[in-house]
Amino acid sequence: MEQNKAAATKPRLSNAQIFNLSAGFFGIQFGFALQNGNASRILQTFGADVEHLSLFWLAAPLTGMIVQPIIGYYSDKTWNRFGRRRPYFLVGAILTAIALILMPNSGAMASFLPPIIIGAGMLMIMDASINVAMEPFRALVADKLPESQRSFGFSMQTFLIGAGAISGSWLPYIFSEYLGVSKVAAAGQVPHNVIYSFYAGAAILLLTILWTVLTTKEYPPEEMALYHAAEPETEESKGLISILSDFSKMPLTMKQLGLVQFFSWFALFSMWVFTTPAIAQHIYKVLPGDTSSVKFADAGNWVGILFGVYNGVSAIYALILPSIARMTSRKIAHAFSLLAGGAGLLSIYFISNPDYLIYSMIGIGLAWGSILSMPYAILSSAIPARKMGVYMGIFNFFITMPQIVNGVFGGMIVKKFYHGEAIYAIVLAGVFMILGAISVLYIQGSKEK
Repeated sequence: MEQNKAAATKPRLSNAQIFNLSAGFFGIQFGFALQNGNASRILQTFGADVEHLSLFWLAAPLTGMIVQPIIGYYSDKTWNRFGRRRPYFLVGAILTAIALILMPNSGAMASFLPPIIIGAGMLMIMDASINVAMEPFRALVADKLPESQRSFGFSMQTFLIGAGAISGSWLPYIFSEYLGVSKVAAAGQVPHNVIYSFYAGAAILLLTILWTVLTTKEYPPEEMALYHAAEPETEESKGLISILSDFSKMPLTMKQLGLVQFFSWFALFSMWVFTTPAIAQHIYKVLPGDTSSVKFADAGNWVGILFGVYNGVSAIYALILPSIARMTSRKIAHAFSLLAGGAGLLSIYFISNPDYLIYSMIGIGLAWGSILSMPYAILSSAIPARKMGVYMGIFNFFITMPQIVNGVFGGMIVKKFYHGEAIYAIVLAGVFMILGAISVLYIQGSKEK
């Protein structure tokens, strides 16, 4: 039987169709933003010390390292009446919504275990579930879009990520400042404005995932085969052995992107973990151990606003990033963006007025917008279509490893070398972001200049 016919070109999708296939990312990032902006605050409320926060946050990269390659592998192999990728992100959304509801209420379950243990457990469940939902969305873009639309497809995801993150990051502030919901609570209790925000996040996550499930049709195996040139038949192992084999055979471009990802995600992890205590101590002059004062609440709410700002910048930037990449190259566009992010992080140290932190977030937003799209656009052209899911999952190793390294040593560094002053963790993050920008320029093996 003849197998070497030229592959057909996938039909171009309309902007509305590209929006629909990524709409669930709005809800995923809504929940992720609530976690990023409030998890440290919640864990501190339940008794976590600043230097231990990074250890609790290890739940995210550890679960991602385990879950994403497995989900990627099995989503490549899954074909049923619900689709190829859709069953996975639907299940992930349901589990994430449950964790969003339970995490801020960990104190209510104190009769079973200490709240800090329950809170950390909910953080781990939330991270695992988000990873189940997130990885198939990356592969879905590559499955559905022709090469000419992939940069725009990943940028649309980044736009929706930014829009969801703005909403999730700002919601606690909106509840307290505009709807009159209390922003403070008794020691050991999570304020109601945070609790209600997590409830809203659970509902929005489910609704947007259902939107994608109901509006997007996946190509069945026989149609997908038409869009890809026949690949040599090889005898493959199953399950974990296959994943390990694919890891050892990863493309050159993927290996070279690994260093860039290490620097970028080390910096991001520091920012997410330590921004709230850094700004509370360095700018609001909150004393160590104070988690129930109005000043601490104000700092936490303002961090939510700031995180919304950088995500808003990333959403807008994502729409123009493909044009910048076409005029220069994907490498140049990504390097410029990471350099802007490094400058934004370093500037936080020199700011005393919290209002001026908005300017720092602009640079961080440029970096975040590029981190969420450019590496995937570069990578998607370098990996075989039949292994798109597993390689997108394996690529997550280069995201999780720097976070694990940071999680193990970050808190120790803050305690031993920075004497509990979290602002210096933010400075180190800025340095690493700049190193990421430099390392982008040394990538070889991609299909562009």
